[in-house]
Amino acid sequence: MIKDIVWLMLSTLQRTFRKKSSWVLFFGLPVAGILVSTLLYGGAGQPLLRVGIVNGDGSERLAADTVRMVGNLKDVKLVEMDAGELRNELASGNLDTGIVLERGYSEGLRSGKLGHVGIQSVKGATVTSYIKAMLNQYMDNISAISRIAGSDQPKFDKLYAGFQSANFKLAVNTVTDISGAKRMSYQSIGFLIMFMMTSAVNLSELILVNRENRTYFRILSSPISARTYVLSNIFVNLCVMFAQILVALFFLIYVFKLNVGMGIGPMLVILGLFSLTSVGISLVVVAFSKNSAGAGALQNFIVMPTCLLSGCFIPLEIMPNAVRRIADFLPQNWVLESFEKLQSGAALGSLWFNMMLLFAFGLMFFLIASYKFGRNNDTRNFV
Repeated sequence: MIKDIVWLMLSTLQRTFRKKSSWVLFFGLPVAGILVSTLLYGGAGQPLLRVGIVNGDGSERLAADTVRMVGNLKDVKLVEMDAGELRNELASGNLDTGIVLERGYSEGLRSGKLGHVGIQSVKGATVTSYIKAMLNQYMDNISAISRIAGSDQPKFDKLYAGFQSANFKLAVNTVTDISGAKRMSYQSIGFLIMFMMTSAVNLSELILVNRENRTYFRILSSPISARTYVLSNIFVNLCVMFAQILVALFFLIYVFKLNVGMGIGPMLVILGLFSLTSVGISLVVVAFSKNSAGAGALQNFIVMPTCLLSGCFIPLEIMPNAVRRIADFLPQNWVLESFEKLQSGAALGSLWFNMMLLFAFGLMFFLIASYKFGRNNDTRNFV
């Protein structure tokens, strides 16, 4: 039996990979998915905030220092202009936000009264919150100095000079932000999951193709049994899945050099378990299809929608709660959740529940396919 399985596996692999399109389908598309994820999330860095400022208080020292403070903020490009230019630039989208220091701004700060300042934007709080927080903090500090100094101008000048000189030291340690790389690797796994399921169905569909061209019946006329034939297809499927995983992870880690946030061992274990589920689903598709065209239609009905609902293409956290509840019943979601936990520092052993679920999904689909194959004795559809 083992000899027959090996012979059938080699024969299937030879016939499958004789075509160049098979190499593209099984190995080229997963790499393309990684490239797409890199392009989608590779530029997700901190954007430069374009800010225009109108200094209506002229050459007053406090107003000029405020302009200088805003210009020194990190990731801010500041441009001074008049009120008319500010309105036009905001309307045309050339600026993200604008600051207007009205006449009397410096005098109000000196007297401890905050006001005479406005922030304008057509993009809402998403772009104004940072500028508003920094500006309010700066104004609060000057207002506190004003309250302490009172009407004593020399005392105010001394305190303000000390504040401006910043005679305290701040130690800053820069850490590398790897959230973008993790997001890219997470999304790449989502594309890999879809291509694994598609490849599994295409390989299992060979059973239907061989039935249609009557190769299946010629094989069964030999001492090879139907069980041996199906087992050989399963092993071919698993071998291709494992090779697909290795190629995708090689490009993900060593070619695109993404920091996936976990070791390659746990990734192989999780994806290896999902390969069993993918093969089980593919056998269910074949078992419930009368011909290869029906299998293709059923594949489109199952693979793409379930991958979408599981978060393979769109992050699950932005989806409605009802969709998240549906995702709990899909194996792809448990693969992605496992990777998310591994990226957060969880050990592989702590994911025993996820791994048990993936194994249970695979076993369930294999049992369903076996039951349906056992009851499907009608060969007239393939004559």
